[in-house]
Amino acid sequence: MSYFEFKQFKVYHDRSAMKVGTDGVLVGAWAQLPQSGRLLDIGTGSGLIALMAAQREPGLQVTGIDIHADSVSQAQENVRNSPFAERIKIIQADIRTFEAKPFDSIISNPPFFEEDLLPPDAARCSARHTVGLPFAELIRHASRLLASGGSFNVIIPTSALETFNMLCLENGLRIHDSLFVQTTPKKSPKRILLSFIKSEEKKLYMPENKTLILQDGGERTKAYADLMRDFYL
Repeated sequence: MSYFEFKQFKVYHDRSAMKVGTDGVLVGAWAQLPQSGRLLDIGTGSGLIALMAAQREPGLQVTGIDIHADSVSQAQENVRNSPFAERIKIIQADIRTFEAKPFDSIISNPPFFEEDLLPPDAARCSARHTVGLPFAELIRHASRLLASGGSFNVIIPTSALETFNMLCLENGLRIHDSLFVQTTPKKSPKRILLSFIKSEEKKLYMPENKTLILQDGGERTKAYADLMRDFYL
């Protein structure tokens, strides 16, 4: 399928290195956002999360960056065809060299999974694997670009939680909220949604054991449906 249709916008993703998927939609719907100010979407791909953030908070000015040229081009088209075009800017840039005044909130669907096997497609490989952007670099540059008191929101594999949390603490980011994600009640959570606050506090907190189950008996759970109410048709 070359596009996904949501209630207020449509996302084409056939040229994007990262396709629209559950992880991106989850972090886009759940991320802890300010009502106004500036938001950065790191690794914007098709522009999905940037569009979701703009829909959720009409007072936000949103910037999406990605290193992949075709993804940027398609995200720009998706933004132009959305109701939020005046508040979203999509830029081709590498987060490691990207410069801007501090953002009030940052989101990333770290397309940078620390898993054993690399996907076969080269562009998707670069987008998804930590060889392209290790967690340590993502966190360091997110902290560099985040205003004091601002939020940093991600979805990561639960297997990476302890390392990711420690790296965030070392970079002045402490856990503010979290949500484990289970596909079904019988499966253990493989993903966790995390929101960090930029703070000078150095105490290590572990996330609360809150869980979102996506499906039960082949149907969306009420909690999942409620989270996606404003987006899914």
